[in-house]
Amino acid sequence: MEASHSVKVITVSQDGKGDYRTVQEAIDAVPVGNTRRTVIRVAPGIYRQPVYVAKTKRFITLAGIFLEDTVLTWNNTATRIQHPKGEKVIGGGTFGCGSTIVEGEDFIAENITFENSSPQDTLYLHYGKQYFRDCYIEGSVDFIFGNSTALLEHCHIHCKSQGFITAQSRKSPHETTGFVFQRCVITGNGGREYAYLGRPWGPFARVVFAFTYMDPCIQLAGWNNWGNADNEKTACFFEYRCFGPGYCRSKRVKWAREEAEQFLLHSFIDPEANKPWLAQRMAFKVPYFA
Repeated sequence: MEASHSVKVITVSQDGKGDYRTVQEAIDAVPVGNTRRTVIRVAPGIYRQPVYVAKTKRFITLAGIFLEDTVLTWNNTATRIQHPKGEKVIGGGTFGCGSTIVEGEDFIAENITFENSSPQDTLYLHYGKQYFRDCYIEGSVDFIFGNSTALLEHCHIHCKSQGFITAQSRKSPHETTGFVFQRCVITGNGGREYAYLGRPWGPFARVVFAFTYMDPCIQLAGWNNWGNADNEKTACFFEYRCFGPGYCRSKRVKWAREEAEQFLLHSFIDPEANKPWLAQRMAFKVPYFA
């Protein structure tokens, strides 16, 4: 079911001038089973609270004005989940430890920074379809990971320290999942050859980098088999027309691939031409305090 054409706008501001003081309060106010696009306008500020969008909360847009000034942050880890009131739950696991967790479909975010202030993975693309454009994503070890179908365009990927950019977890050749990076920029901390493009979390992991600039932080081998030579037979790691000092085709691992054209169209993530997924889910532009 698609959202109705009418749009509801609610506002969040920590100074009490909006409809709610916290982002979570605004999300909780969205009706269960919602079929109407709800735009939550978030005033500038640092919001120190975990955020959860349940499966029953669809068609939500979180929108700030300037991403540098609107920050949602919390400090959970896989072994320690801390709630706003101070309670701690030990052993929450990777899936439950995010600072912001989104399970509701048709979710949109723009002009907002999402931060987990603890030193752990950054972007868990667990399932479904995601589209990222003009985003900045930083981390160190497996910091873009999971088994969704994701397209990242014109994004800045920053490798803070030694590690791996991706850990895609496709488990069989029949799954249609994978990560595609198009026209992105990869930067590092000034060091040379300390980060890999990815390693296979699942045996059929699929990752594509196309038309992407890579600075010297990228290992010339490019990819890692995660200590299992059998992964080299099944993992699908592609590079297509990439460039920069971190790209050296002759020194890449022999099992990396180049024939990536089939993944470079929007049809990889949006195969239904008569019901274009991306076009239907573009962010609504509304006045800030409508």
